[in-house]
Amino acid sequence: MSVPQRIAITGASGLIGSALVGHLKSEGHTVQRLVRRDVVSADEIKWDPKTGYVDVEALQGVDAVIHLAGVGVGDKRWTKKYKAEILNSRLLGTTAIAGAVAQVKPDVFISASAIGWYGESGNRSVVETDLAGDDFLAAVCREWEAAADLAGDVRTVKIRTGLVLDATGGALGRMLPLFKLGLGGKLGSGKQWWSWITLHDLIRALDFALVNKEISGPVNLTGPNPVTNQEFTSALARALSKPALFPAPAIALKIALGGFSSEILGSKKVIPQKLIDAGFTWDYPHISQALDALAEK
Repeated sequence: MSVPQRIAITGASGLIGSALVGHLKSEGHTVQRLVRRDVVSADEIKWDPKTGYVDVEALQGVDAVIHLAGVGVGDKRWTKKYKAEILNSRLLGTTAIAGAVAQVKPDVFISASAIGWYGESGNRSVVETDLAGDDFLAAVCREWEAAADLAGDVRTVKIRTGLVLDATGGALGRMLPLFKLGLGGKLGSGKQWWSWITLHDLIRALDFALVNKEISGPVNLTGPNPVTNQEFTSALARALSKPALFPAPAIALKIALGGFSSEILGSKKVIPQKLIDAGFTWDYPHISQALDALAEK
């Protein structure tokens, strides 16, 4: 992006948000973070997703709004209470921010979603035009994306994010310590498809969506080459020059992770067709190259 813009972001302190803020500032943009607490600096805007409050006056004149906030899907066991929290944090927050966007009318509204939209897809490739699945996260994504539509006639991009790879956090951040000790291995059968993207390329893709006016609606934020879990764990072991001899049986994962185990053991072979058609290129399109780079950090 060449022209400096004023961009408002929710979820700015998360793995993706903090990387995005740093990138946008390095590109010369003015970034304002939406915060739930009282505002203490000029680069903050008050909001409260639970009550639906957004300081619309402070949002006036922004060029773009990027909404990334929501509780972590894999942070806790999926009790009935936490499942409600997963849904409500997305539904209430997105409803509030989309309503504010409809009033201030920026050039673009980018709202988080996830490849959980597709549910279990087995060995079948899915693209943005495929229907939603029928499990819990698919239902969450349906409501999440419907709430984003409350932005009205503002160009809205719903980013269906896959497994985000970065050495400092997310799934890879949790797996690295075990693999570095030589204690890693495939998860479950290893035959399930994982649709991944490096944090580096995800930030580049967000930047691409900001400026490319042809992009709207759902967009799969994944790499162009999904891999099976067996291929993923083998590539990670190779990148670290360690064996991958300790598979985690499906039953053990179900006991340890509860409902979230369905996301680890489930199969989603997601193709980022809209990004491909728009001419986006990945710096790390292949898993071995991505994990080699991340293992060096």
